[in-house]
Amino acid sequence: MFTGLVREIGAVRSLDGGRLVIATSIAAELGDSVAVDGVCLTVVANDAGMLAFDAVPETLSRTSLGELAPGSAVNLEPALRVGDALGGHYVQGHVDGVGTFRGVADGLHWFDAPPEINRYVVEKGSIAVQGTSLTVAANDDAGFAVALIPHTLEVTTLGRLEPGARVNLEADVLAKYVDKLTRRV
Repeated sequence: MFTGLVREIGAVRSLDGGRLVIATSIAAELGDSVAVDGVCLTVVANDAGMLAFDAVPETLSRTSLGELAPGSAVNLEPALRVGDALGGHYVQGHVDGVGTFRGVADGLHWFDAPPEINRYVVEKGSIAVQGTSLTVAANDDAGFAVALIPHTLEVTTLGRLEPGARVNLEADVLAKYVDKLTRRV
């Protein structure tokens, strides 16, 4: 479980055969969960400021992690611990799919989302983009917009996005449960 409050931007050192190595100052033990661009991964090695994770083919095919290259910047958040402040929203690290950064219009950052994700997006609702907890400011048939404050643009990778960039999206888990419970069988 995560909050969507990115703690650090890490730097990819390598991605080889599913083994992802990231330079970071985050203290994590073997077996700990860390969200990498919103994807919950398990620490399999920790050596001198380098965390290693194994990303299985399923993860690489359903997220943008397979596109990472040495030097890529990634949003990092260690798992929520009992007693930690919950300042964002409940983020599972189970990415629903990949969307695309459309661009900035009228001060809003617009993202295109696949229909199976966009159906859960509502104005003033929550969504995680690259693991960052955000509030939806507007939406249309193709996607949604968020208003990003300067702090978020500075401490996450969202301020570095170029139009067309692929991003990991996780819809609000509560919306998914409501949909499932209210669907006629």
